[in-house]
Amino acid sequence: MGWRFDNTYSRLPEIFFAPAKPATFGAPRLAILNRRLADDLGLDLNTISSEATASLFAGQELPSGSRPIAQAYAGHQYGNFTMLGDGRAILLGEHRSPSGQLVDIQLKGSGQTQFSRRGDGLAALGPMLREYIISEAMFALGIPTTRSLAVVTTGEPVYREVKRQGAILTRVAASHIRVGTFEYLAAKDDESNLRVLADYAINRHFSELADLPSRYLEFFRAVMDRQAALVARWQLVGFIHGVMNTDNMAISGETIDYGPCAFMNAYRSDTVFSSIDHAGRYAYGNQPAIAQWNLARFAETLLPLLADQQEKAVAIATEALGEYPALFEQYWLSGMLAKLGLQSAEAGDMELVQSLLAWMQENRVDFTNTFRDLSEDELPTGNRYEDPNFREWHSRWHLRLRRESRPSAQAYAAMRGVNPVVIPRNHRVEEALAAAEDHNDLSVLHRLLATLAMPYELGNDTPMYQELPPDDCSYRTFCGT
Repeated sequence: MGWRFDNTYSRLPEIFFAPAKPATFGAPRLAILNRRLADDLGLDLNTISSEATASLFAGQELPSGSRPIAQAYAGHQYGNFTMLGDGRAILLGEHRSPSGQLVDIQLKGSGQTQFSRRGDGLAALGPMLREYIISEAMFALGIPTTRSLAVVTTGEPVYREVKRQGAILTRVAASHIRVGTFEYLAAKDDESNLRVLADYAINRHFSELADLPSRYLEFFRAVMDRQAALVARWQLVGFIHGVMNTDNMAISGETIDYGPCAFMNAYRSDTVFSSIDHAGRYAYGNQPAIAQWNLARFAETLLPLLADQQEKAVAIATEALGEYPALFEQYWLSGMLAKLGLQSAEAGDMELVQSLLAWMQENRVDFTNTFRDLSEDELPTGNRYEDPNFREWHSRWHLRLRRESRPSAQAYAAMRGVNPVVIPRNHRVEEALAAAEDHNDLSVLHRLLATLAMPYELGNDTPMYQELPPDDCSYRTFCGT
């Protein structure tokens, strides 16, 4: 089939993981397969039957060279520290793609592990399809993310609020090393293995830093840079992660874990969709600050590697972490200016952006559609755009556009390349999941995925997927555990 496993993580000391084995399932069936991703990974799935493919991605027939493990990690969950680990996920190993990239192949929902903590280790079809939809939509939007290779049903029930179909997602990631992985070793006061993990992460994700005398400080800065860029890109498309715990912050800079996440419709900085985020800790507008909070926890784990004396190490880490706000603002503002067709930067640009967002929030207008409407070379139509405040802002923006060095037609074309015409609207995602779960009908999901795969292009189904939900205020998402 083309598997080329290396399994470098399982060659680390045993404290990093526990051996694991997928549970036995009687009748796995393939729900959806990402053939384009399989091709990119160099896997020829045409050589085996649908039944064999389902068995493979249900963990019943392990691929040659794999070495299944459950990874150990900890995490601050809603600000509270907990020792965790892969309670319902098994890392089969690391596969080398034809391009030379080393990627994790993980089964999510494949049964209990040493870290399950009284959980059943299973997953339901709806949440696994949800991760498939959102992660592939994020990929199409150009945002760093884990990928979804396949979803299979297990043929056995999973009990949550109600009885549901069991399912397993095959997730592909640059790695599953998290801030929480470092917290796990720091909590055990294991400086020796903390250094082993840091060196491993550097060699795997930041090899250009490996020979630097200050490699651990530069490693922290590199992770911080990727996170600042990532969260800025979330903000630019209205994405709300939902569970920004430290165990869901990947060192690689990829978006990981698509449980209670969603895309914002009407712009509000306090938008929350997660059913368990009662205080709004991970609201849309809080995400940049939460990323810095998580990075502070990461910096704390690295203190023994930054200097021999803790006081000096704290000073080094604090100075580095202080660079985050300006770094994030740089990524966010440059992205916002691109959404408005601006290449250069002027003193009043921040106010120009903020005044548009303030108007959007006051009038509860749609985030995605507004930016797409602005991407057309004409004054947007519709009652909301008759507002004198918007007209005044639109005039100021046009004056600003004229000071650019390129023709306005080029600016509008560039805007259409960064302002998506479609996102995974919450009601459309739920529509696809309901059809799959309740009626075993995946046609709705496939139609949605086909449109989301080309988010910047107009297609036959575009108008349908641009429609706003009748009531988005009561929408809630759930983690599925």
